[in-house]
Amino acid sequence: MNRDLLSSPVGLHRVLDPSGDEITLPQAARRLDARPELWSDEVRIDVDTLNLDAASYRQLAEKHTTEGRLDGDAIRSEVLGIIADRGKMQNPVTGSGGMLIGTVAQVGPESRTGLRVGDRVATLVSLSLTPLAVTDGLARWDGRSEQVPAEGHAILFGRTIAARLPDDLDPRLALMVMDVCGAPALVERVVGEYTQSYAAESRPLTVAVLGGAGKSGSLSLAAARRAGAGHLIAVVPNQQEQELLERTGLAEAVVVADARSPLGLAQAVEAAGGPADVTVVCVDVPGCEQPAILATAQGGTIIFFSMATNFAAAALGAEGLAADVRMLIGNGYVPGHAELALDLVRDNAAVRDLFERRLAPQQ
Repeated sequence: MNRDLLSSPVGLHRVLDPSGDEITLPQAARRLDARPELWSDEVRIDVDTLNLDAASYRQLAEKHTTEGRLDGDAIRSEVLGIIADRGKMQNPVTGSGGMLIGTVAQVGPESRTGLRVGDRVATLVSLSLTPLAVTDGLARWDGRSEQVPAEGHAILFGRTIAARLPDDLDPRLALMVMDVCGAPALVERVVGEYTQSYAAESRPLTVAVLGGAGKSGSLSLAAARRAGAGHLIAVVPNQQEQELLERTGLAEAVVVADARSPLGLAQAVEAAGGPADVTVVCVDVPGCEQPAILATAQGGTIIFFSMATNFAAAALGAEGLAADVRMLIGNGYVPGHAELALDLVRDNAAVRDLFERRLAPQQ
């Protein structure tokens, strides 16, 4: 480790490749220095669990499924290889990572994170920019879920954000919530902007959430409702998710549609009360950009939260369709986002039930 290199609050000092004049921020870097020794403003975390983001895990699962059989060992081997090669968990295909939970092991004397040794925390930044080393070979993980029991360490930079785990929620549930907490926070902000202007017009705001039964989708529905949305449309891929979501009452309409089908999605949303004033894309498959545009009213807003989104396709698609829509990238950070999402789970029994169902097979 080059101790002559000054610590950077955004982690430039941990970038190994590229180097010199070509150095980049850690997320764009090909390789990070994940050694445990700290610079003065850093924090070291003893890792308990990694949570791979949905787009990354889907890509890995599809790659290692043959004739309908998932090869969990191959997935585990590839994840180990990525971490060893890159010094971080960043899927080279999707570019995404996930997040982790663990215990604070050491805090540098100049750290401004407010963390203390012994704190149980979840990182609120992507594994794609977090120096990470694994020491147990992921031996307790069968490769069949996004949550990965792990031993090792991770490094937080001076500007890295993390949140203490709440005492009243299962840590695995809290991890799932914090992994997507940026989505409901931004949805609540955007919907709130609309409802203030729509109130004067005495008409309800229509919000469509693609992937409404998922983690970010269900939280986005609850956040939109709390912010004053009058008509919620949830789009799901199959009848099983439709029946599950209809029982929750999170949306006025739950429709089955392929979010990659331009006409199919637009027709399904229109039949359910659309087009939408606000469309939230929470599905983890590519090809949803132009369908989302067609499902959104002129002057409306589309929020893309999927790491599978092709932003060139979104921009050029809107231009080609002469669509006057505002498109926002869900960047995963809104001030207060973690506590907002956790409160939604605490206060909304339907959302909490959906999350706990995801934990049931692991219990």
